Amino acid sequence: MNIRTRLTLLFVLLVASILLLFSVSVYYLYDQFRQQEFEQRLEEKALTTVRLREDVGEVPQADLPVMADEQITIYNNQGRVLYSQGSKRPRFPVTPSFLQKIPPKQSRYVRLGDIEAVGVRYQNHRKESFVILAAGSDRYGFSKLERLRQILIFGWILCLFIVGIAGYLFATDALRPVAELIAQVNSISATNIHERLRVGRQRDELADLARTFNALLSRLEKAFVSQKSFVSHASHELRTPLTVMMGQIEVTRLQTRSSQEYEASFDALLDEVKNMIRLVNGLLELARASSDVATLNYQPVRIDELLWQAQSQIIQKRPNYQIDIDFENLPDQEEDLVILGEESLLQTAFQNLMENGCKYSPDESVAVRLSFEPGEVHLTFANRGYGISTADLPHIFEPFYRSESTMTIQGHGIGLALTQRIIELHRGQIKVESTVGKETKFRITLPLSSASPIALTEVSSSTKTLQQS
Repeated sequence: MNIRTRLTLLFVLLVASILLLFSVSVYYLYDQFRQQEFEQRLEEKALTTVRLREDVGEVPQADLPVMADEQITIYNNQGRVLYSQGSKRPRFPVTPSFLQKIPPKQSRYVRLGDIEAVGVRYQNHRKESFVILAAGSDRYGFSKLERLRQILIFGWILCLFIVGIAGYLFATDALRPVAELIAQVNSISATNIHERLRVGRQRDELADLARTFNALLSRLEKAFVSQKSFVSHASHELRTPLTVMMGQIEVTRLQTRSSQEYEASFDALLDEVKNMIRLVNGLLELARASSDVATLNYQPVRIDELLWQAQSQIIQKRPNYQIDIDFENLPDQEEDLVILGEESLLQTAFQNLMENGCKYSPDESVAVRLSFEPGEVHLTFANRGYGISTADLPHIFEPFYRSESTMTIQGHGIGLALTQRIIELHRGQIKVESTVGKETKFRITLPLSSASPIALTEVSSSTKTLQQS
C-alpha cells in the first residue's frame, strides 16, 4: 500500500469516526429529549384527568388531546382501580410495589416495548391520596426519531464518499512535491552529480529533506571528485616508475654490455622498485586509515614513547636527519601521557611530520614540542626552511598534491593526507602555519584517554566522514 492510499484511508477513517460519534450523539440526545417531552405530556395528562374528575365529577374526553394507545388509570392507596379510560388494549401492568414507590408530588417513568407510562401521586384538598398512571405510545415522536436516524445514516455515508474524494485529492496534493523529488533524484547520476534538488515550497519538511539530500549530494560529489583525482594521481604515480623501468630494460637489451653496466642498470631498476614499494605502502596506509573503525585496534599508548619510536626509525633510515624532541611541561602522573588510539597509525603520522620537516628544510632538522593541558595534549612540529605559500596551504592535505617549489624533492604527496586522516580518526585536530622562506609549523591536538575516552561507536561516525572525503 502506497503512502497516498494510506493517507486517504487514515483521513477517511478519522473523519468517519468523528462523524459517527457526532451522529450517535445527536441521535442519543434527541431520543432523550423525546422521552422527556413525552414523559412530561403523560404527567400533564394524568394530572389534568384527576383534577377534572375531582372538580367536575367526570372527564370530558372531547376536550382533551388523545394520544395513541392512551390509558389513564386512577388508583387509591390500597391499589384499587377507581377510574380507568383509554384503548381496548390490556391495561398497562402495574404492581402494588410500583405504586408504593412513587414519591409524593413526583412522577415515576416506566417503559414496556413501545408503550411508555408515568405514575404520579396526587393529593386533593380532602387529603385523599391517589396514584394516576398515564400510558401511551409516542408514535409521532418515534416517527421523527426514525426519520432522524435515516437522515444521519444517509448523511454519514454521503460524507464518507465526499471525504474519500477530498482525502485522495488532499493526499495527491500533499505528495506532489515527493513525486517531483523522486523524479529529480532518478535523473541524477554520476554524469550529472552536480545537479541539485529543487522544491517549490521552501518552508516545509520536504524542503528540509531536499536541503539535506543536496548536502549529501555535495559530500558525494566531493568524494566522487576526490576519488577520481585519487585514482588519476595514483595511476600516474605508478605509471611513472613502470615507464622508467621499462625504458631502462629496453635500453639495456639493445646491445651486449659489461657486467658493471648491467649492475648499474639493475641498481637503477632496484631504486625504482623501492620507490614503487614506498608508494604502494603509502596507498595501503591511506586505505587503512580510511577503513571502518571496527577493524582498528584501539589501545592505551604513551604519546612520548610514540615520538621516541618514530624518531628512532627515521634516524635509522636517514642518520643525517636531526630531530629534537622537547617537553614544555610534563604532567604530574604518567597516566596523563596516555592516549587511546591505534599505535601503528599514530606512529606513521608522527614519522610523516618528522620526515617532511627534515626533508623540506635546508638544515634537515625539525623541532618537536610536547605540551599538556587538562584533557588534551598538544604537539608542534616546526622546521626552518622553504615554507608553504598561501596558495598551496588549502591543498596540502589533498592526496598526491605537491607544490611546484617541491617537485624536485622526492615524494608522492601522500604523507600529509594520511596524517590528517589519522589525526581526525583519533578525534584530534591538525593545523598548519607557514611563512615562505622562514618556517612551517604543524600543530596537533589530541584528547587524553583519562579525560575523553574514545568509544568505538563514537569514532565510527568520524571514520565514515573521512571515507566520504
